[in-house]
Amino acid sequence: MTARRLAPLLLGLALGHSACGEEPAGGARLSLVATTTQVAEIARQVAGRRATVDALLRPGADPHDYEPRPRDARRLGEAELVLRSGGEVDSWLHDLLRSAGGGPQVVTLIDALGRRGDDPHWWQDPLAGVAATRAVAAALGQVDPAGRAGYRRRAREYAGRLRRLNRSIAACVARVPAARRKLVTSHDSLGYFARRYGIEVIGSVIPSLSTQAQPSARDLQRLVGRIRRERVQAVFPESSLNPKLQRALAREAGARVGGRLYADTLGPRGSRASTYAGSLAQNAERIVAGMSGGRVRCGGLG
Repeated sequence: MTARRLAPLLLGLALGHSACGEEPAGGARLSLVATTTQVAEIARQVAGRRATVDALLRPGADPHDYEPRPRDARRLGEAELVLRSGGEVDSWLHDLLRSAGGGPQVVTLIDALGRRGDDPHWWQDPLAGVAATRAVAAALGQVDPAGRAGYRRRAREYAGRLRRLNRSIAACVARVPAARRKLVTSHDSLGYFARRYGIEVIGSVIPSLSTQAQPSARDLQRLVGRIRRERVQAVFPESSLNPKLQRALAREAGARVGGRLYADTLGPRGSRASTYAGSLAQNAERIVAGMSGGRVRCGGLG
């Protein structure tokens, strides 16, 4: 066989060997459980084929309103690694782990991110997502040292995608005049996004980090007044909450109703927002369109 014919064959064998190295020895994959849809998505990107990733929360579910199912305790009891988002958003995990038994390693991602007060919504900042990606790779490498090189490589690749997305979002938001970068959402869930991109959070319909709080009539009237004074262009409902109150408040304040945002959950399977990067890109496009009164459009992010 000539050298010219031999080279493609050797290359194919090398690539095949590399791909096989991604599978764990004996075919038994690492069992990993993640609390939220965002954490599960990051874990899948880093784990590749070496682990099965099971999310306790389903797309569209409100993590603040989570109610454990019998199968959730069973899944935790069988897991080798549990990835927790951290903060109030999945504080229910402690009781669930006690009832599950077993002894999985538990890693709380917010501890690796330099948290901002009590706000648990770190995933709204893609650079916090980069830090979470590195933390996931480190946790997987500890539990499965044989796969460490692959975890690190996939984490670098995914972190690069998130950094590029961050630059695209920043350029998009910069097209909105600073005086118009004002945000009103369903609950206080976009603080990390707002700080990253120089947006002022005017308020939220539910004045709390949790969706389980209840706004008073006085709270709502104050928010209406502030929306009018600040000339806020749009009020943004969230995908996991009933938008009825947000629509009524926007109508009274003379503001538009912006596109629904993915604040606490990813979107349904097959939708653009079903991925972490896709949800961030879609949120950014809707926020920019709403803040600018439709004057600025930034399609194709991510």
